[in-house]
Amino acid sequence: MSTRAIRPAIVGAVAARLSYSLLRARPPGGAAKWTRTNHRGEPVTLLEGPAVAIGGVAGALAAGGPARGQLAMAIAGAGAAAFGGYDDLAGNGDSKGFRGHLGALRKGELTTGAVKLAGIGAVGLAAAVVAGGAADGGPDRVVGRRAVTAALADTLINAGLIAGGANLLNLFDLRPGRAVKVALIAGSLLGPAGASASAAPLAAAAALLPEDLGERAMLGDAGANALGAMLGTAAATSLPRPARLAALGVITGLTASSEVVSFTKIIERTGPLRWLDMLGRRPAPAAQAPGPVDQAPASQAPGQDAAGAAQDVGAASNGTPAGSAGDAGGRDRDAGPAVGKHRAGTRPSAEGR
Repeated sequence: MSTRAIRPAIVGAVAARLSYSLLRARPPGGAAKWTRTNHRGEPVTLLEGPAVAIGGVAGALAAGGPARGQLAMAIAGAGAAAFGGYDDLAGNGDSKGFRGHLGALRKGELTTGAVKLAGIGAVGLAAAVVAGGAADGGPDRVVGRRAVTAALADTLINAGLIAGGANLLNLFDLRPGRAVKVALIAGSLLGPAGASASAAPLAAAAALLPEDLGERAMLGDAGANALGAMLGTAAATSLPRPARLAALGVITGLTASSEVVSFTKIIERTGPLRWLDMLGRRPAPAAQAPGPVDQAPASQAPGQDAAGAAQDVGAASNGTPAGSAGDAGGRDRDAGPAVGKHRAGTRPSAEGR
């Protein structure tokens, strides 16, 4: 890590841990408002998300460098967290993915997910306008009409990176720690300049990764959207135009593919990806085998033995213990009651189909 990235990383990590502790001690609106049930039947809190967003924004504002880049990072993180938190707390998860939200709109229904998508799009555009085209503002800067065209192109590319990054990372928040791991890998691919720009949000997320892996907390939409938006901003302010176009193409392709394939199924079928996905996680609960049927007591009334045995067999064959995942990989972390987002019964993407 470069010396330029050390201060924002430290501030981001400390602010995230401190915010998380304060939010857990005094949850806005009460603890129940932020609590969801995971596949084990255990409660997890969504407060990790706001804490990561606060840490990322605080670290970005403490970093050196151009003020426009710092402000763009703050706008992206805070705005994406706000709209993601709205969907976390007000959404019911009935519509999933772009197709689901657009289909609801065609029927005259405005979903919280659609509001979030539009809001994050506006946030991405605002952050892109503030950031400008700093990454391509070197000696090859053009003037006149070409300059206007180049500036407009940069703004649209950067807005796509910020909004697209926010949405894409949220699609990975389906297992403990997965979205944070994806963010850390993506940040490492941005190069030295991008690593410095993304140091604060990545440090904030890493500081709370143990809570996520331990299944005590989860990012939710607020955290995943904010983290993805800040990574997109880091790419927008540090990469040259060709690299940003390539990154936008990857984001677009993965987002489109999520409408027709399941990232979770691909990960579970691919050995190295499955290993990385399980790294640091609690072991998945094993399904219990049905026990033997007790023999009816000798004193049982005639005709009751067969009925009792049939009831025992039915209970044994259908009685999967509460919270059981059903396989060694913890499949369907989202199998809990449909009271919240992601791991609590609903998903933010077409993987929920």
